[in-house]
Amino acid sequence: MAVEKTDESDPAAQRSPVDPAALEARGLNSLQVAERQRLQLANVQPHTTSRSVLEILRTHLMTLFNLIIGACALVIILLGRWLDLLFAISAVANVIIGLFQEYSAKRKLDAIALLHQDDIHVLRDGMLVEIHREHIVLDDVVELRRGDQIPADGVMLSSAGLDVDESMLTGESDAVPKRRDDRVLSGTAVLAGSGRFQVTAVGDSAHAVRLAAESKRYQKINSELRRALERVAFWLSIVLLPIVVVVLNGQMQAFGGWGEAWRDGQWREAMVTAVSSVTAMIPAGLALMTTIAFAVAAVKLAQSQVLIQEQPAVEILARVDVVGLDKTGTLTDGTIAFHGAEPLDAAGRPAPATKRSSTALEGTEPWQQVLAWFGADESANATAAALSGPFRALPRHRETSQVQFSSARRWSAVTFADDAGELAGHWVLGAPELLRAPTTAAGVAVDELLHRTEEVADRGLRTMILAHAPLHGPVVPGATGELGRGERLPDELRPVALLTFKENIRPDARSTLEYFSRQHVEMKVISGDSPRTVAAVAREVGMEVDGHGVDASELPDDPEGLRRAMAAHQVFGRVSPEQKRSMVQALQANGHVVAMTGDGVNDALALKSADLGISMGSGAPATKAVSRMVLLDGRFDRLPDVVAEGRKVIANTERVAHLFLTKTLYAILLGLFCGLLFWEFPFLPRQFSTVDFLMIGCPAFFLALMPNTRRYRPGFLRRSVLFSVPMAAAICLGVIAVSIAGRMLDESASAVQTASTLALTVIGLWVLAVALRPMTVPRIVLVAAMYGLLAVILLLPVSQRYHLFEMPGPELLAAAFVASILGAGVVEGAWRVHERHVEQDPLDPAPR
Repeated sequence: MAVEKTDESDPAAQRSPVDPAALEARGLNSLQVAERQRLQLANVQPHTTSRSVLEILRTHLMTLFNLIIGACALVIILLGRWLDLLFAISAVANVIIGLFQEYSAKRKLDAIALLHQDDIHVLRDGMLVEIHREHIVLDDVVELRRGDQIPADGVMLSSAGLDVDESMLTGESDAVPKRRDDRVLSGTAVLAGSGRFQVTAVGDSAHAVRLAAESKRYQKINSELRRALERVAFWLSIVLLPIVVVVLNGQMQAFGGWGEAWRDGQWREAMVTAVSSVTAMIPAGLALMTTIAFAVAAVKLAQSQVLIQEQPAVEILARVDVVGLDKTGTLTDGTIAFHGAEPLDAAGRPAPATKRSSTALEGTEPWQQVLAWFGADESANATAAALSGPFRALPRHRETSQVQFSSARRWSAVTFADDAGELAGHWVLGAPELLRAPTTAAGVAVDELLHRTEEVADRGLRTMILAHAPLHGPVVPGATGELGRGERLPDELRPVALLTFKENIRPDARSTLEYFSRQHVEMKVISGDSPRTVAAVAREVGMEVDGHGVDASELPDDPEGLRRAMAAHQVFGRVSPEQKRSMVQALQANGHVVAMTGDGVNDALALKSADLGISMGSGAPATKAVSRMVLLDGRFDRLPDVVAEGRKVIANTERVAHLFLTKTLYAILLGLFCGLLFWEFPFLPRQFSTVDFLMIGCPAFFLALMPNTRRYRPGFLRRSVLFSVPMAAAICLGVIAVSIAGRMLDESASAVQTASTLALTVIGLWVLAVALRPMTVPRIVLVAAMYGLLAVILLLPVSQRYHLFEMPGPELLAAAFVASILGAGVVEGAWRVHERHVEQDPLDPAPR
């Protein structure tokens, strides 16, 4: 027999062996844990939510635009024209600000993500201790409970009805039962039951470690805005080189030709004006400002107890037009209060009052003791746990077996032995529909009882049935009944009591839903509860519901039929976890951008499939791991602020993009015009940098902070191009008119540059004004301040010396004013046409 060789360089091979029996009984001891920590065999995983420092540096520095700006700056430095380096200083400042802000965002997001990781239970030195999941070491014995995300790979040591959802790895949505010696994988989630497993792989060695890390890691924004900006950069990189050649040749020709310019030294002035033209063509700050806007939004939301786990979520917030709501924990606060219990006779009808035992008042009836047992069970769900208040008389006998609750089967069960007296038998607690199973005893008026539960559900109450069956046989593991999906219900099952529960409605639910309605966002309530109960809750929070809601068990399986159902209805009940995912996909197939809220393990599939998965901070670890956003304090009323922040970022980014693209287009048009006609470019770099600051740099800073509730609409690049082309043409015509007037009047180059700067800035600020429409007092103040600053720059002696301005003659000055007015008029007319035919959104008539 071949002997397996061990790798002596592998730290795992160097650890001391463990005795299997001792490990299962007591777990690792302190010395064994310390040894594995020394060998770096702990479950340390990537836990950052953002890019590394090196990635941030590379992203901000190594770009085509930075390369061109750097080359232009080098030319200016070699020519000794230091005062014309303002464009480079601005670019460097933008990079530094971007690095600082994104690094600050990275630190804050990483810290918040680490503070909200859930701990896990391990067996050490014979005691269960709660530790951080990264402190788990190889060979640790981990205890799993319902809702836990499995933190590492391992082998099962014991199982008590443990069901695991492995859909995150396999794509199969059915629960997988786990028994002794079965393998479990990190990244999967416990749906039901409990158990213990021995860790066999930790950290990077775990099969699915990258899956858990992916939901917390920074990702490049996969958005229409980002794709549009990348297309702009791509096409600019293609056309920029020939344009540079044309501009450089034109400027050399404007100064007497290449030979003459080299001989008399005029080539220096030609190079400076060429640099001015080229640097004006580059929208260097646009992509940077977009990245910063997303990062700042993520930090701002984090300060409001909203954790963005993936940066694309910020844009998705602005695009969402359908929100899928899980009733429990969203419309309601997740707390269940016991409402009432009604004893039933053997047929399932209300028991006559004269036949009710006097001990019922004391809560010591057998069925009441069973309810006390269900309420005290440590694995009880929220509904069963609500029984612990009114029912305190626990049975004196110990249970012989139990089946824990799962959302798939919708019932749990406990068995008491023959010697338990009146308690003896199988007791099943679950949804009333369990009585439809073929194992229900003859003579039970199932339809009549279910009709009563529907009437109760219409009042917004949750109903459950406590049923009993004699000990003819066990609840069989592994068999599949009509409702069991893993365990078959016992034979001769009879209802014993009808229980009612009430969920507490969130006080902020109504106002939150009204906000979404005003924003033209549809709402779909998708819940595992009775559709009548869900519909009643939906009405209570102000939703208009047709009928009693839709029973998801009656929905068609074909995708087309499900798409029609999702388009026609708003409230769905009895929805299984896999159906929730199918419903999300059906909404997406109908062309919607879907956000899904949830807090339970049964919501994980839907949250992962949605465009934006939103989990509650108190939700299951597996659910939070797959969501893109976590409401850390679980407050549903955070969502309006979240949506508003996303819309503000996207809408304001589009406005600034309009300005940047306008600048790029008019710079290209002016550069080509002057290059092809061999005219001197009418601006120095320092002058163009100042105009850039007045038209874009300073306003963009304030623009990004302004409120904006405009709905997101696709077609960002098309709208930006349709906006910028006529605006750039108006600016070019104004500047060209001033240049022609200067040549006709034989004005000096400095006077033409001064008049051109005046015309360019006046028309450009009018472009800013129309982009800011509708005007408000802060926006009027901003535009007026830029016009006032232009006057200071043109008239202040210190500014005149720095910019090399020369006051033009009266004729040229008048020509500049006329060109400015006419150019502003063209801008105004183009804007009105653009607003009527491009910008108008019939669903968003509100001011932007």
